[in-house]
Amino acid sequence: MNKLELISALKNEASISKSDAAKVIQIFFGSMADAMAKGERVEIRGLCSFFVKSYKSYTGRNPKTGAKVTIQPKKLPFFKCGKELKERVDY
Repeated sequence: MNKLELISALKNEASISKSDAAKVIQIFFGSMADAMAKGERVEIRGLCSFFVKSYKSYTGRNPKTGAKVTIQPKKLPFFKCGKELKERVDY
């Protein structure tokens, strides 16, 4: 399911206009992205949680040349599936 399909599903389920459904989806995902950019954890009970994981600097290798390269510290978003979603998918 992509964003447009999600908007259509919300429009049909809630009996609202497509523009209102798009606005709701935009607010929802925008708020999640803003919270994660601040380093906050986003949890949707029964579905999933999103969090930011920090990595320290380390020495890596360029796979093409084999030369050692210093990898800068970074932060990456992570997704963790909830128990109810796992059970629903793996029924």
